[in-house]
Formats: sequence, C-alpha cells, structure tokens
Amino acid sequence: MSWTPCPDPVLGDAESVNAVETLIVPRAVDLGGMEVRRALPSLKRQMVGPFIFFDQMGPAEFLTNEGIDVRPHPHINLATLTYLFEGEIQHRDSLGTNQTIRPGAVNWMKAGTGIVHSERTSEDKRQNGQRLFGLQTWVALPEAQEETAPAFIHHGAEDLPELDAEGITARIIAGSAFGETSALQTASETLYADVTLQAGRQMPIDAAYEERALYTISGEIEIAGDCFEQGQLLILRPGDAITVKARATARFMVFGGAPMGGPRYIWWNFVSSRPERIEIAKEEWAKGRFDTVPGDEADFIPLPETKGKPRRATGRDTYR
Repeated sequence: MSWTPCPDPVLGDAESVNAVETLIVPRAVDLGGMEVRRALPSLKRQMVGPFIFFDQMGPAEFLTNEGIDVRPHPHINLATLTYLFEGEIQHRDSLGTNQTIRPGAVNWMKAGTGIVHSERTSEDKRQNGQRLFGLQTWVALPEAQEETAPAFIHHGAEDLPELDAEGITARIIAGSAFGETSALQTASETLYADVTLQAGRQMPIDAAYEERALYTISGEIEIAGDCFEQGQLLILRPGDAITVKARATARFMVFGGAPMGGPRYIWWNFVSSRPERIEIAKEEWAKGRFDTVPGDEADFIPLPETKGKPRRATGRDTYR
C-alpha cells in the first residue's frame, strides 16, 4: 500500500500556518461512571462533511456488576456510526438486531423513517468488568434518503482494510484513503479512518475530500509547527494537503466528506433537513408510535422536558 507524499508546511508561511482552520476542545460531561466528550456540534462548528455529532465515550473502567445502560431511544433521518478502541457494547434495535460490537469493528445504523435502539453492557461483561473506550458519531443523510427504510450493517475488524507500513497504521472505516476503500457503504461521500503514528513518523492528509477534520485520541501530533494533544478536534482548511507528524506515538481519527446540500436541524436524538419533521417525530415518540426493541421493551425514555425548537446546524454557521 502507498500514498503520494507531500512536502512539510513551511514555518512562517501563512498558507501553512493556517492549515488548521478551527480548534475545538470538546466539553466533558460525567454520565455516572463514564465521561463523554462532545466535539460536535459546537458553537465554533456544527458539521464536518455529513458528520453532525461526534462523541468520545470514556475511557472508563467498569467493575463487577457495572456497565452502561442506554435505554431504548429513537432516531430519524440520520445514521449512527459506532467504533470502539476497548471493550464491547451490545446493540439492539427495533429491526430485531442483536449485535455485539468490539474494537476495530463498525456498527452503522441508518434511521431513515425511524428506528429505536438500546446500547448496554452484556451480562458476561457485567460479571467480569471491562474498560470501555470508543466513539459514537451521527451522520446526516442526503434529503433523498432521509425517509428511506431503516437498516443496520455490521462489519468486523477483519472486514475493514488496513495500512501497515513502517510505523504507520491506519484502518479505513468509511470511504477511501491511503489507497484503500472501506467495505462500509455510506449514504454520501464520507471519510473516516483510525490512524496511529509511531513517534517521529509523519504522513500526509490529502485534500481529496472537501471537508476534513482530525480528532486526537492519544499522544501528541504536530501540524505546521503547532503541537496538539489528545482530546482536540482540528478542522482542516479546505483544499490544503497537510502533513501530520507524531512527536510522541499518537492515535487520531481523520473524518469528513462532502457537505450536505442544505441545512440540518437537530433536537434531542432527531436530525432532519425539515424542522416540521422533527415535530412529527416528537409527537410519534410521545404517543408510542415507534416500534419497540425486541427483548428490551421494559425501559422507556420520555421526551426531554424542554420547550426548545429544533436548531439549525450547517457546515460553517453557529446555532441560530
């Protein structure tokens, strides 16, 4: 496997120094035993390509009889993409899916007209405890696919192509990068890759995708002479090929793709190009019109107690 190298940015050159358009430090929330860091949406940037939501889960240590219990909840007009570094999660949904996701695998759940799912720690893992660390992202669907039938796709780690060359490893989760293409079929042009660089190694991130970002998982990277530590979201300037260098062994996600053709609105777990569609979904959930999750019907999450309306999220605007 190979890629086309590009020259390092030159210090003092404005074109190079501004390679990182926006820096976002995610806000952290303690969800009772597990910290979640939300990078998107933020006031600085709401979307990168089709990605409208980007959460880091953990790392968290669960002891015996502990785990996560994300009760059944609904989604419309989006797709969720779950990817783990450590631990495992049991996914169930209203299609009848019962799938355990483990590190390096990918769960892609297209909500379409509407889907309900839960995410829990299995009984086996509760008995033995586990570390849990991963990412969950939401991807907006093109308008023409927002109201298609819901679907669920799982690809194991062995199904996703990898680059492994002299201190550089990369797993291609979605889209094409570094000469490889993922088996995951997304709804629009999407890039998502898990990259690890050994200390002192560097690699180019080309400009093939219109919108791109890096999210630092661990270690320390350098771009155009600037240093970035773990837990930071870097929005890259469109059109620029850049080089990322690892000062210390570093792991980061590269993601993005083509921007959506119009604005998206977000409220609770609902995303749509039409705010009126979200209002319909709210009523349907409140009146019990969504399908239930087989084997997980007992729990129910009510609508949040808020009078807020769906807020517009676009590629470059702040919330209205």
